[in-house]
Amino acid sequence: MEPMDIVGKSKEDASLPKATMTKIIKEMLPPDVRVARDAQDLLIECCVEFINLVSSESNEVCSREDKRTIAPEHVLKALEVLGFGEYIEEVYAAYEQHKIETMQDTLKSGKWSNGAEMSEEEAAAEQQRMFAEARARMNGGTAAPKQPEMDPSFES
Repeated sequence: MEPMDIVGKSKEDASLPKATMTKIIKEMLPPDVRVARDAQDLLIECCVEFINLVSSESNEVCSREDKRTIAPEHVLKALEVLGFGEYIEEVYAAYEQHKIETMQDTLKSGKWSNGAEMSEEEAAAEQQRMFAEARARMNGGTAAPKQPEMDPSFES
C-alpha cells in the first residue's frame, strides 16, 4: 500500500524519526526479543499511514463543522468514525496530561517572565527604562535614556 500524499511533501518526506521509533518499539517488547530492520521499517510505515488516516479524517470532521483549524475534538471524533472508539478515553487522558506538562514547561522556561525573578520595584524601573528608550527612538533621538525616577507609590 502506498503512503498517502501529503500536501507540499513528497511521499519520502512523510516519515517519523527512525531512532525514536526504534526506541519505542524496543520499549514495547520484552528485552530478549529482537526486531529485524525490515520489520522496524514496516512498523514505522504503518505508523505514518495511521497518522495520515487520522489526520485526513480529522480534516474532514473539521471541514464539516466549517472550521479551518483541526482541534483535539476533531481528532477524537475522527478516531470514533474510523472505528478506534475504544482508544478515545486513553487518547483524551494523554492529551490532558500533555496540556499539564506543556503548561508546567512553559512556566519553568520563563516564557511569561524574563527568566529571573524581579521585585516589583525592579520591574517598574525596567519598564520606565524601556519606555524612555522607546520615546527616544520615536523622537529620532539617539541620546541615552535617562535613568528613570522611581514612582513614590512603589516605595515601601
